[in-house]
Amino acid sequence: MLFKQQAWLRQKLLVLGSLAVGSLLYLVARVGSLDRLQPICPIEGRFGGARSQAEFPLRALQFKRGLLHEFRKSNNASKEQVRLHDLVQQLPKAIIIGVRKGGTRALLEMLNLHPAVVKASQEIHFFDNDENYAKGIEWYRKKMPFSYPQQITIEKSPAYFITEEVPERIYKMNSSIKLLIIVREPTTRAISDYTQVLEGKERKNKTYYKFEKLAIDPNTCEVNTKYKAVRTSIYTKHLERWLKYFPIEQFHVVDGDRLITEPLPELQLVEKFLNLPPRISQYNLYFNATRGFYCLRFNIIFNKCLAGSKGRIHPEVDPSVITKLRKFFHPFNQKFYQITGRTLNWP
Repeated sequence: MLFKQQAWLRQKLLVLGSLAVGSLLYLVARVGSLDRLQPICPIEGRFGGARSQAEFPLRALQFKRGLLHEFRKSNNASKEQVRLHDLVQQLPKAIIIGVRKGGTRALLEMLNLHPAVVKASQEIHFFDNDENYAKGIEWYRKKMPFSYPQQITIEKSPAYFITEEVPERIYKMNSSIKLLIIVREPTTRAISDYTQVLEGKERKNKTYYKFEKLAIDPNTCEVNTKYKAVRTSIYTKHLERWLKYFPIEQFHVVDGDRLITEPLPELQLVEKFLNLPPRISQYNLYFNATRGFYCLRFNIIFNKCLAGSKGRIHPEVDPSVITKLRKFFHPFNQKFYQITGRTLNWP
């Protein structure tokens, strides 16, 4: 009887020992894989705070995607939790000011791949909305996500670019802020703008004019500059208003058409403009043949594609109207190239 009990105990100890060794080996492998996937990422340059010379672990990227966003969404974070993790709600050091249907959402999501960037998930519409603006700068700050002091917060509201009051309002907040403008070929952008509105009308079972009837004045047969989709595409007119407050060096133009077909070079230019260490690589971007555009890879586990509403199929437009619009936009485009110092491959 005693022999059987001893044999049973030995068997139990052997099983427990095997489990302990297995768990230890798993933890060693897990930590090793995390170290390989999440190397040390120094955050340097003008956006660094008091700890700008210290090393900022890329592991915080994983933390950012979880705890920080949960804090922001649930509002359940205690003051002690926030203090413990050195979390702050910072005013943006860069804003994507436009343009509508230029690729602002794609640009924001792609920049969020960078461990030093934290994005505001929703369009705040602080500077272009009088009611919101009247709530004050602290209201705006509280709309920002939690972040580490070394990170930079970026928001995007495409209406900023075309709203007259916005440049002065942003200047009063931060006269040295970095401003990102993402543009597409003006006629394509106008048609995309129309397509989004058309889809909204159709969802409500409402009828809507054809693009040609809106873009061309039936009385003069010339381009209808009163049509908002056309006005928005006259980029130089809006930019000139911004230049009354900010020097051109504080703007960076992103080629929205190239961001669709070849995103990495455009993102690397933005990293340089924001004085961020280069961290976004081809690994982070992969082409999804089903969706027809690039999706984002944060790590071996977490991937993300933009919403299904992106990449809508445009309606067919009379070629003569397209030609007329491109001819109309041409001199404005040339001036835009001259002011910004960036020539784009637009017809």
